[in-house]
Amino acid sequence: MQLVCPRDCGALQPWGQALQSSSELRCAEGHRYPVVDGIPVLLLEEASPTHGSCVKSLEREAEEEPAGGAIDPFVQGAVAATGGNLYRHLVRNVSAYPIPEIRLPPGEGRSFLELGCNWGRWCVSAARRGYRVVGVDPSLEAIRAARRVASQLGVEAEYLVADARHLPFADASFDVAFSYSVFQHFSKPDAQASFAEIGRILRQGGLSLIQVANVYGLRSLWNQLRERRFREPRDLFDVRYWGPRELERELTGAVGETSLSVDGFFTLNPQPADLELLPRRLRAVVHTSEALRKLSGRLPFMTPLADSLSAASRR
Repeated sequence: MQLVCPRDCGALQPWGQALQSSSELRCAEGHRYPVVDGIPVLLLEEASPTHGSCVKSLEREAEEEPAGGAIDPFVQGAVAATGGNLYRHLVRNVSAYPIPEIRLPPGEGRSFLELGCNWGRWCVSAARRGYRVVGVDPSLEAIRAARRVASQLGVEAEYLVADARHLPFADASFDVAFSYSVFQHFSKPDAQASFAEIGRILRQGGLSLIQVANVYGLRSLWNQLRERRFREPRDLFDVRYWGPRELERELTGAVGETSLSVDGFFTLNPQPADLELLPRRLRAVVHTSEALRKLSGRLPFMTPLADSLSAASRR
């Protein structure tokens, strides 16, 4: 993997050398990026933030290493933000890391990039499937936590702070690009810019796998009515819902031929691997969602009715 300047795609000082001997990375055009605690922070100060953590990351605030424990304290506080409403009861009460089962074939050493990895749950899952994993997120705090979690679980993964709209990787660098519960929080122009970047960094024949919220899902329709009366979102991190045809069209143009499948019903993060962490009433939601997801494989008309869609695009 070659790191490049996210502004001009020019080569940066080699990552490994920089982490050992320097506090910053530079390109030939003079663009400079800090390396904080061994983590490259490759954000553009002039770019509008996609999340409030972007500003904090650029400030490079110092952070004390948390005390040792069974579960990383960052995950204890962020589990609902990364997992969704099904995980609200776990805030400050996580007994095991909620690591999902990623729906990918064995990696066999292929390269995998997660966009918006936060504390790295999907990166851990991909690494355990045999992928060479890189995770990016605009939050320096989250990336620090991702490194700690990977170390604690004995998983090999590389992490850096970066913006999905301006990825710091050379063209055709990855075999798989993955993102879950991220682009549904982006404005449509920001998501489109990110899709174009995915198309750029994927190798020929590479796979993009992206999850978003479906505007026509039954629970999605109720949420749009209840929360904002179908008005456009106002806050930076509000959910932006995608229509199936709209999503397929945008990804086909930016990445390659795209097909949609059901990720889940009644929720945006139904993970069967986490059933033991959920109370009985929420287990029923996940069981029902999973049964309907499998049924949708035989009844394609169900796909446009799902709340959570998965888009697979081939470069």
